[in-house]
Amino acid sequence: MDNFSAGHETRSALVGEERLDFPDNHIEADNRLSWMLGKLGKKYGKDAFYVHLRRDIETTAVSFNRRWDYPGSLIRAYTEGILMAGDQRGLKYCRDLLETIHFNIEYFLRDKPNQMTISLENIQEDFPRFWEWIGAQGDLEAAVRELEIHYNQSKKLGIFGRLIDFIKG
Repeated sequence: MDNFSAGHETRSALVGEERLDFPDNHIEADNRLSWMLGKLGKKYGKDAFYVHLRRDIETTAVSFNRRWDYPGSLIRAYTEGILMAGDQRGLKYCRDLLETIHFNIEYFLRDKPNQMTISLENIQEDFPRFWEWIGAQGDLEAAVRELEIHYNQSKKLGIFGRLIDFIKG
């Protein structure tokens, strides 16, 4: 992709205005932005192109259920800090986190004219629509081929990492 920059959690350690100060024509993949929807709306309003990248909730819940003890664990922060459920663990908390995130995003996007939902399970069909929608330039076929490669996702960023690496060239 020649006419966009891209990154994964490139500003995640920043706060305030810096956290959301993305360059023009930039694609950012960062699930923690789902907790900053008010700030995103205030800064970018209805002008930005918003993508809700979805993955099967059950598959994602199982993945999150392995992350309780990771440094900066989102599921632990949600369960202990937001729900105040102490050291409770289990898939029901993972599902609740994911459903909450999806509902928050859907509500945020309700009045945004430039929005698209992409399913990771249908990425081969959805990505070319995304490419056309944003007016991307470059080698679409090479980008789609890159999405077909399966990496050990515990060692690589998975599809986000492959997309970002491809876009950066």
